[in-house]
Amino acid sequence: MKSNQIGKEMFSIDIGGRTLTIASGGFAFHSDAAVIARYGETMILATVVRGKSREDLGYFPLQVEYIERLYAGGRIKGSRWVKREGRPSDEAVLIARLVDRSVRPLFPKGFYDEVQVALTLLSVDLKSDPLFVALMATSAALQISSLPWQGPIGGLQVGWRDGQPFANPVETEQKFSDLDLTVAAGKEGIVMIEAGAREVKEEDFYRAVLFGKKESLRLAEFVAKIGDKIGRKKYNSPSSYPNEEELKKVEKVIGKEMRQRISKLLSTESDDLSELIEIAKGELAEEMGGLRVTLAVEKLWKQAVRDMIWKGHRPDGRADDEIRPISAKVGVLTRTHGSAVFTRGKTQVLTVATLGAPSLKQLIESAEGEESKRYIHHYSMPGYASGELSRFGSPKRREIGHGALAERALEPVIPSEDKFPYTIRVVSEVLSSNGSTSMASVCGSTLSLMDAGVPIKSPVAGISVGLLTKGKDFKFLLDIAGIEDFNGDMDFKVAGTNEGITAVQVDIKTHGLSDEVVKGALDRAQKARGKILAIMAETIAKPRAKISQLAPKIALLHIAPAKIGEVIGPGGRVIRKMSEETDCEINIEDDGTVTVSGLSHEGVKKAIEEIEALTHEVKPGEVFEGVVNRIQPFGVFVEFLPGKDGLIHISDLSEGFVKDPADVVKPGQNIKVVVKQIDDMGRVNLRPEMPFPGQPHPSSGGDYRRDRPPRKFSNFHSHFDHPRKRR
Repeated sequence: MKSNQIGKEMFSIDIGGRTLTIASGGFAFHSDAAVIARYGETMILATVVRGKSREDLGYFPLQVEYIERLYAGGRIKGSRWVKREGRPSDEAVLIARLVDRSVRPLFPKGFYDEVQVALTLLSVDLKSDPLFVALMATSAALQISSLPWQGPIGGLQVGWRDGQPFANPVETEQKFSDLDLTVAAGKEGIVMIEAGAREVKEEDFYRAVLFGKKESLRLAEFVAKIGDKIGRKKYNSPSSYPNEEELKKVEKVIGKEMRQRISKLLSTESDDLSELIEIAKGELAEEMGGLRVTLAVEKLWKQAVRDMIWKGHRPDGRADDEIRPISAKVGVLTRTHGSAVFTRGKTQVLTVATLGAPSLKQLIESAEGEESKRYIHHYSMPGYASGELSRFGSPKRREIGHGALAERALEPVIPSEDKFPYTIRVVSEVLSSNGSTSMASVCGSTLSLMDAGVPIKSPVAGISVGLLTKGKDFKFLLDIAGIEDFNGDMDFKVAGTNEGITAVQVDIKTHGLSDEVVKGALDRAQKARGKILAIMAETIAKPRAKISQLAPKIALLHIAPAKIGEVIGPGGRVIRKMSEETDCEINIEDDGTVTVSGLSHEGVKKAIEEIEALTHEVKPGEVFEGVVNRIQPFGVFVEFLPGKDGLIHISDLSEGFVKDPADVVKPGQNIKVVVKQIDDMGRVNLRPEMPFPGQPHPSSGGDYRRDRPPRKFSNFHSHFDHPRKRR
C-alpha cells in the first residue's frame, strides 16, 4: 500500500466536478464493515457493527451516529475548561437522522438485530459538505457488510442556479443557490428527499429531484460494483415476522373482535391493540411465542386499516383530498412578544416568538469554524401531547429534526438583519399530536411572527401528503392523521408560500418512490397549501404595523471605523458609562455598525445621540451646549460633546481685561459655545455664543447668532414604531 493510500482497496467516481473515493481494508478490523470516504479534502470513516437480536423490542433497533471531531478542521474547542467534544451538535443529529431515513427502509421486515452505523468526521474542508460523504460512506459500508441490507443507494446534494440543477454545490455556490436539496435513491426509486428552498416553483423542484435521482442511481451502481468485488456474504437472520399460516391462526382467534373495532374506528380513531394482543396470546402464546403473536396482531390490524382506507373510508371519515378542520388564534399569551395557537383536527401547536438583541445570536462551533444564527426555531413535544407519560429533559433527536425543518421552512421569509436587527427565537409547543405536528408548527410559527410584528416576506404554511400502495397501484391521502401515518407508506411534508416551496422532508416505508408519486404529492401539497394560507389570513393577514410593546427597542447606527475607539474610550470607560446611564446594551462591529438595544425608547434615543455626538466631525462655526469642566489661569475647558473638551481662551471671555476666568464662569455652568478654530493637532478652540452676565460679548472670531439653536443629532435607523421606517 502506498504511503498516501488510505486503504487496501480503492474505488473512485467523479461527481459534481470532484472525485469521490471509497477505501476499504487496513483499518477498524473488528467491525463488520468499514470504509473511509473522501470527497475533496473531506473524509469520513463509516463502520458497521451488528449486535444481538432484540425481538423483545418489536422494532428494528438501528442506530446511526454522526461523530463530529473538531480536529477534522484543525480546531481546538474554545472553552478554557472543557476541550473534549460534548454531546452531538444539532447539525450532527440532523446528518445522522437523514442517513438513517435513507437506509432504514431497505432492511427486511422481521429483522431485529441491533445495528450501529458510526460516522466519524476525520477531515473537513470548506467546499465538500460532510452530509454527502456520510451518505455515500454509509451506503458503501452496508453494501460490503454481512447485514441483509437490500441496497445499495446513492445520494447527493442538488443546487439550483440560472434555472438549472447542479450536483454538490460548494459553500460559495450554495449562497447563490435557491435550492438546498438532498436526494437518495436506489433501484426501486427515491428513498429520501430533504430540502430547503427560496420559494422555488413546484415544477422546478420536481426537475431538481429528477436530476438528483439520476445522479443518485449512478452513484448506487458505483457502490454495487464495490459490493460485488469486496462484499461479504450476507447474513441470513432468522425472521421473527409471522408467516401466512400463523397469520391465519391469529385471525381465526381475533377476527370477529378486530372487525368490530375496525367498524368503530370512524368514531374513535383509536388503534390501541393491547386487548386484542392479550386475547391472541391467551390462545396461541405457547404455540407461536409472544412476540410472533404480537407481530401477527399488528400486521392483521395494519392490513385491515389499509383495506378500509383503500376502499375510501378514512378513520375520521374524510375524503382522500380533504383537510381536517383548521382554526387559529393569535396573541393568546399575555407577556410574550408574539404567540399563536394553530389547530388542525386533533393536532394542536402553541408557538411563541421572542425578539432579542443582536448580541443574543446563537454561536455555533464546528470543525468547519464558527458561525452565528439570528433566527432559531425550537420544537418540543412532551408525552402528554399523545396521552403518554414521559421524562422531561434534553430534546430528543426527533424534536431537533422537526425544529430544524420548521426553521428551514421559515428562514427564506425572515427579514435581513439590516432591515430588522433582532435575534428571533420561535418555540413550538405541541399540545396535542395526531399527525403532522411539524407542519402545524410551520403554520403556527408564521402566525406568531406576524403577531410579534416581524415583517416576514410572506406567510408560510405546511401540509403532509400520505400514500397507500397495493402492488403497482397507489392512492394519496391529504393531511394524514397519526393512524394513517403509522399504517401508510409515506409522509411527504411540504412547506411554502403562495409563490413556491421553502422546505420539504419525505419519510417512506417502501423500497422507493416512483417519479409519478413525487409529482403527484407535490401537486396535491401545492393546492392544499393555498387553502391553508387563506384560512390563516382570516386570523392575521400580515405582520402587525408595530412590534410588541414588550420587545426590546433596537436602533442601528453606522460610524466610521476610525471612530470606534472614541466610543469605547480608554479601557471601555466611555461605552460602559453610556450603557449604565441609558440602561442600554451597546455593541459595535469592526465595520462601524453600532447596535443599541434597551427596554425604553428614551434610553435608546439618548444613547444614539451620545454616540453621534462622540463621533461627530466638528467644524468651525458650529454651536453646542456645553458644561464648564475646568478653569485654568489661561482659560476655560468646556465639554461640548460627550468626552470631548474645547478651550475658551481668557482673551475670548470678554472684550475687556479678565484677570481670572473664575470671575466670569463657574465649574459645572452650562453655556452655549461656538467652534472658533481647530488646530493642526485636532484641538478645539471655542468662544461663548452669548455674553456672560455682566460682560460685553467678545467681538473676535466667528459669527454671533443669538437665536441659533444648539446642534441636534438624529441620524439613526430606528425600529421603535415600525421596522421599516427611517427617521
